[in-house]
Amino acid sequence: MTDKSKDLLRRKLKQEIAVRKGVEKKLIKSGQHYNCLLEQSRNMQEHLRHLSRQIIQAQEEERKEISRELHDEIAQTLSGINAHLATLKVEAAVNTKGLKKKITRTQRLVEKSVNIVHRFARDLRPTLLDDLGLIPALHAYMKGFTKHTRIPIRFKVFSGVERLNNAKRTVLYRVAQAALTNVAQHAQASLVKVEIQKKHRSVYMAIQDNGKSFDVERVLYAKKNKRLGLLGMRERVEMVGGRFEVKSVKEIGTTIGAQIPFNGTQESF
Repeated sequence: MTDKSKDLLRRKLKQEIAVRKGVEKKLIKSGQHYNCLLEQSRNMQEHLRHLSRQIIQAQEEERKEISRELHDEIAQTLSGINAHLATLKVEAAVNTKGLKKKITRTQRLVEKSVNIVHRFARDLRPTLLDDLGLIPALHAYMKGFTKHTRIPIRFKVFSGVERLNNAKRTVLYRVAQAALTNVAQHAQASLVKVEIQKKHRSVYMAIQDNGKSFDVERVLYAKKNKRLGLLGMRERVEMVGGRFEVKSVKEIGTTIGAQIPFNGTQESF
């Protein structure tokens, strides 16, 4: 074999070795990428399982709370009405003096029961949201919030938000509801600002309080997350293609933001 032939074979061998090394590198890189995707998938599955457990626990807690309130408020009020009626029945047969005053007290108990039932209905699904729109529903909820907590709310909104479809308006309402619930339970705030504005091709809602701050990352990713409201808000917003954010700064307060996109002819400004 000539030297020229040997050089040709060596070059071909080097080329084949280089090709094989390149293939090996690609296989290794592909395997690493696959393992990375597999790990991400496992983490996502674990996150979904954790979130599902949290949602189930929250649902049970809500049911427990509703059951307790039904027993403590409505059941006791109805028992009081029944006792009043029994007394009225006896007294009406003997003496009508003071009957009008006692009937008035009984009517007040009935009115209280009706108001409690209406409150439960509003919490489960506000009829104002379906009948009149997001703005009246939020006005009504915030009025009740301030009356119950003594925390004033400054509300600023643009009318175009009503052009959002029903699902997106519901998301904004539930985020505001959950955020204000967190303010009442945790923030120790003296003022809340709620603003809904047009932002590019989207609607942006910000709920800002001047209360206590907290570690956002720790709360959002804690294994035992007692503030499921934050996770629920984020899931709702992302479900309609939106973006959710939380900022909490010491001595300033917390701001919760939800940005919802506008799509379709019925949602154009």
